[in-house]
Amino acid sequence: MSSDRSILFRNRHDAGQALGIALRPLASFHPLVLALPRGGVPVAFAVAQALDAEMDLLFVRKIGSPGHEEYGFGAVVDGAEPQIVLDDAYVRVSGISQETIQDIVDLQRAEIDRQRRLYAPDRQPAPVTGRVVIVVDDGIATGGTMRAALRALRKNRPARLVLAVPVAPPDSIATLGAECDQTVCLLQPESFHAVGAYYHDFSPVEDAEVIRLVAEARAMHRVRRHSDAI
Repeated sequence: MSSDRSILFRNRHDAGQALGIALRPLASFHPLVLALPRGGVPVAFAVAQALDAEMDLLFVRKIGSPGHEEYGFGAVVDGAEPQIVLDDAYVRVSGISQETIQDIVDLQRAEIDRQRRLYAPDRQPAPVTGRVVIVVDDGIATGGTMRAALRALRKNRPARLVLAVPVAPPDSIATLGAECDQTVCLLQPESFHAVGAYYHDFSPVEDAEVIRLVAEARAMHRVRRHSDAI
């Protein structure tokens, strides 16, 4: 794994193609590739293409402390079996009531429902139990959101849980390694800058692009299933 900042990805699709090469040994397991929207979607799409794999979206919403919403003490993670991850120690010390937590959770679930209706209407989340699952984003800084996602997915009993990102600091990857079975990270700079510093083009991913890529990924998977059935 390189730590040279002079090595840059052209864009998210380029990063996904590079990840796909690194993940190729998993192709025979017909993995499920889960993308964190929005930035992770173009990366995951290229991975799914490379592995001829199914792709779905993984929505994660932070549970923020009342009055200090920027501090997340948990997360709601979407899926066929949605999960809630909480920092129990913080809940005990802060004295936040279960009713307050439930109110926040309900709001975040409503937002996840809105996002899924926008990006993948009329489609149920893909089940992860018993499958090789690859979680993809365009990069990681502190890793808080990804940690919640991995912990929640683990509760749904995947056969193998893999974290795959183009770039992240070594300490974040080391910490997240305890939450999954395998990590694949192409760049691990010792002097980490913002994720976007490792891309030539790190333009925002628009809703329309997410909708298009989800539809294309679904069509590709439908073709593969049809071919397997013949």
